[in-house]
Amino acid sequence: MNDATSDGAGSSPPVSRSRAAWTRFRGLFRRDTLGKDGVAGLVLGIESVPDGLASGLLAGVNPIAGLYGYLFGMLGAAFFTSSSFMAVQATGAMALVVADTDLGSRPDPDRALFTLAMLTGVVMIIAGLLRGGRLLRFVPTAVMTGFVTAVGVNIVLGQLSNLTGYESGEANRITRTFDLLFNIVRIDLPTTIVGLASLALIVWLTRTRLASLGLVVAVVVGSVLAFASTEWLGFPVATVSDITDVPSGLPAPALPSLDDLWFLALPAISLAFVGLIQGAAVSAGVPNLDGRPADASRDFIGQGVGNVVAGVFRGMPVGGSMSASALIAAAGARTRLALVVASGVMMLVILFLSDAVGFVAMPSLAALLIVVGIQAIKPAKVLSVIKTGPLQTTVMAVTFVLTLIVPLQFAVLVGVGLGIILFVVQQSNRIRIRRLSIEPDGRMKEIDPDPTIPGGEVVVLQPYGSLFFASAPVFEARLPDVTATSRGSVVILRLRGVDQLGLALVEVLRRYAAALHDHSSELRFVVSSDDVIAQLRHGGIIALIGEHAVYRGTEWQGETVRTAFEDAAAWVSDRR
Repeated sequence: MNDATSDGAGSSPPVSRSRAAWTRFRGLFRRDTLGKDGVAGLVLGIESVPDGLASGLLAGVNPIAGLYGYLFGMLGAAFFTSSSFMAVQATGAMALVVADTDLGSRPDPDRALFTLAMLTGVVMIIAGLLRGGRLLRFVPTAVMTGFVTAVGVNIVLGQLSNLTGYESGEANRITRTFDLLFNIVRIDLPTTIVGLASLALIVWLTRTRLASLGLVVAVVVGSVLAFASTEWLGFPVATVSDITDVPSGLPAPALPSLDDLWFLALPAISLAFVGLIQGAAVSAGVPNLDGRPADASRDFIGQGVGNVVAGVFRGMPVGGSMSASALIAAAGARTRLALVVASGVMMLVILFLSDAVGFVAMPSLAALLIVVGIQAIKPAKVLSVIKTGPLQTTVMAVTFVLTLIVPLQFAVLVGVGLGIILFVVQQSNRIRIRRLSIEPDGRMKEIDPDPTIPGGEVVVLQPYGSLFFASAPVFEARLPDVTATSRGSVVILRLRGVDQLGLALVEVLRRYAAALHDHSSELRFVVSSDDVIAQLRHGGIIALIGEHAVYRGTEWQGETVRTAFEDAAAWVSDRR
């Protein structure tokens, strides 16, 4: 085979890759998809304006930073994700992590926010390059259900002050809620009326043909009510322009604050983890139209690029948004060009309708967020976890409580730790040991082993499950006991398919071999890995049982264990 053919078989030449990329780019502008992408992008772009402002409000930062995060995060990630319709925007969980980061303690809180977005993006890109998508399987449903449910509750509780106009001086969302309930007569009535009216409109209009655009209409109507209350009736209701100046142009790039990197490292890791989990849900829930499976690691990289771009252009951290991704797909998008159109629509709003953005009522944004928080609470998922057993229920409850009472960046990491512990516990408890009964005609059947090793017999044991350090006590407890009657027997432990044992398992096997040896019996092994043989040797087991007691498996299923069985049967017969 010549060199040219070999290169083609190994990887695509640079020219071919460039041509394929150009072909994909041109495919975004086909006549049969351009109109549908334009309509879908228009719908998402309009809906994203109040959503972006609300996310900034939820994060406790300038709402304009939420708007910029939506715009530039979505635009930056559009061409880097493997999921064609993944809209990278700020999510409720990520906004709450930002809110708990205490950016106000930094010398320049705004610049610290932009730095946080960039640093989160770097963490995501590194996770994607390291194929971090494989790590998601270690996060159990119980942890994510408890976390997402608590996030929903936190969103609702965190917006009650904006909905009612009552400012509490308490430290966290729960105590602020109780303070509000104890001082309910001190709420601002005009603000509460606008908030409740917006809330009712959102619930009603989203169930009509307007669907997601009902959010926009409800916020507009609520803002009109706020304007009327302030200008005509003399009862002021807070708007976006009351807390920040709404710019009429696009932001200039910002540089990161290197002095804040160490302070922001933990929140960035937590944000990256939350974003990656939610992005994986988008990858699974909003499939590509061509049937091509999504690559979770590449989606990590795309979200990372979106965060870097959002941070550079003064936006807050972002991640894959299930609601926005589902919206653009339901609106008829055919390619990822719809995401670019949505970003363009947001740019036009900022450039030409900035005054209108300043009139958006704060209680209307709070109402929107409360609906988002309620929708995040899934009673059916909570019930399904409860039905799986007390261990998963406890893990879910602990994650839920921690997410409510401690800063989210710590709650996320504790949840990850609980997930790993739950995984280890589940794997260690799945150890089973079966006895292989070898018939005279060579057939093998599995039966339950006796509680004790009988005397003068060959006992072949087959373990199932993950043999690692945490499973050692369970494995030892499930081995048949060696008693005074267990004399003149051979126990064959078949470890086919086991690549590693670990020190704890080796110590268990050494004790078992010594117990059999003390009762004039033997322990033998059938193994398929040189590493296992080396571990048995280093653990002193082979020195105890002898080289003859270790059989190296072959590619023929059952051949080696039959040989070991015949040799053991001859040994037992000689002892009789």
